Amino acid sequence: MLMLALVPLFLAIPLLGKYQDLAHMSESAARYLAFEATTARADGGRRTDAELAHEVRRRFFGNSDAPIKTSDVAGDFATHRNPLWVHHSGQPLLVHFETDVAVHTRSLRSGSQPAALTLGASGFDLPDSELHEGVVTVRPRDIANLPPFDALGLEIRRHQALLAHGWAAVGADDLADRIAGGRALVYPIAPLKLLGDTVGRLPPLVLDPAMQVGDIKPDVVPCDRLEGGC
Repeated sequence: MLMLALVPLFLAIPLLGKYQDLAHMSESAARYLAFEATTARADGGRRTDAELAHEVRRRFFGNSDAPIKTSDVAGDFATHRNPLWVHHSGQPLLVHFETDVAVHTRSLRSGSQPAALTLGASGFDLPDSELHEGVVTVRPRDIANLPPFDALGLEIRRHQALLAHGWAAVGADDLADRIAGGRALVYPIAPLKLLGDTVGRLPPLVLDPAMQVGDIKPDVVPCDRLEGGC
């Protein structure tokens, strides 16, 4: 009787591991989506969710040795499935790729995200129109005759957001000025720096050398190490 009672446990433990593997793959797929949402095609447009969905289903939720090919589509047959994602009776957890794996991308204004406090008007003053989000939703099928997995209705959803902005600086000095000119969340020592710079103006007899709060010495490559010199 004890062994019979443990049978569901023996079935559930590997199944939970497979669900975790699906969740991990969903995280990776969402990261891929966020990056792909920022890229433009040769014609200047961006790829549609339908195009990205084909790639994600084939490359992330298909067989692990699937070749990377343009316009490849995952098929609902064994050779295109991950052999790990099956339950105890050998049936796949993802039966129909088109309905069981969904993707969605969108561009957000950073004001709708907590990151706006650091990236937007309160921080680096980056533009709020280049925040892109990728969302992957995976719906494994319920498993008949295995409570509670027969009515679980599991939905795994993962999302990643990426701010696509180069924040290009002319040089080390420009980069330092951008950080020093940031708001309190980015440069919290600003009040201390103001006090230190004020005290630093006192005669060298009091402070020698003068205090320089937040001063950063860039690591400059010596001229003799540069090809052609400085």
